[in-house]
Amino acid sequence: MTIKKLINAKGHITPGVLEQPVDEINYLEYDLRTVMDRPRSKLARRLRFNQFQFVSATGTGWVFGMALVDLKLVGSGFFYLYDVASGQMFEQSFMSPLAMGTRIEPYPEHGQASFSKGKVSMRILPFAGGRAISISAPGGIRVELTLKNDADPLRLVCPAGYNGWVFTRKSAGLPAEGEIRWGDQIWRCDEASRGAIDWSCGFMRRETAWNWASLAGQLPDGRSLGLNLAAGVNETGMTENALWLDGQCQKLGAARFSFDRYSPGSDWHVTTVDGRVDLHFVPATARKEKLNAGVLASNFRQYVGTFSGTLTDESGNRVDVQGLQGLMEDHFARW
Repeated sequence: MTIKKLINAKGHITPGVLEQPVDEINYLEYDLRTVMDRPRSKLARRLRFNQFQFVSATGTGWVFGMALVDLKLVGSGFFYLYDVASGQMFEQSFMSPLAMGTRIEPYPEHGQASFSKGKVSMRILPFAGGRAISISAPGGIRVELTLKNDADPLRLVCPAGYNGWVFTRKSAGLPAEGEIRWGDQIWRCDEASRGAIDWSCGFMRRETAWNWASLAGQLPDGRSLGLNLAAGVNETGMTENALWLDGQCQKLGAARFSFDRYSPGSDWHVTTVDGRVDLHFVPATARKEKLNAGVLASNFRQYVGTFSGTLTDESGNRVDVQGLQGLMEDHFARW
């Protein structure tokens, strides 16, 4: 069974974890109001609605990340490849005023997303059970990746601020295929390669900040492992925290991140209040971006590094995590 539209006939959301897929995010039908209860116009609803998608993939000796963002006043896209052996971070980022060349369709299960500027083309194309990622850019950059077996994502809608909401659809630990070409260098997926998908949108708080952890890899016993943890967003009585073991999604409790924001190379420690997560993270490199344009602002730091520690599945079994590559993020945004 599918939920045809996220917003009901009264213009409201129904907060919580959604067991069924959502066909359409019909955000223009939401009863958006000012803090003094005055109904907002259709134009205001269109301009206040933010969308972004992020996909990552981790292979033997490399980590890849890509994002497409539509903030209406500006659109952006970035992608990077971190080579573990050399310590090199290859990255490209682009911005476009008024989100020109940015397209994110409001259909979580089948909507396409793309960003284009000049000779740069970035695309995320859904198919039954996965996503195909394609990038073409000058300098011999070509990316063709496929994330598969996306059968049990976490879907969540929750209030944000006084009168908004956020919808997110997340998956991690998905088998990955394909390759990344950057000039004369090539990184290929193998049987151990895994990826993650983050599809998020909503009428978000005007100012917000969050910490986020993402892990997608293969355990020594061959099982796929995925992890998504966040603090500071999507926490109005519920969380987006989840563990995936061989594709099965298991909900986790609230997350706590411990780190020194002003010592960017220092270690992180993340736990959950239910005692099922106890992980340390050692950053190796970071993608950083600062924007302060008055109306819009962003202080973004996404770290690539190594996770070690323990997880506990819903049956009480311990899962040892040793030396798996993943991501940590510290982000302030005004939009």
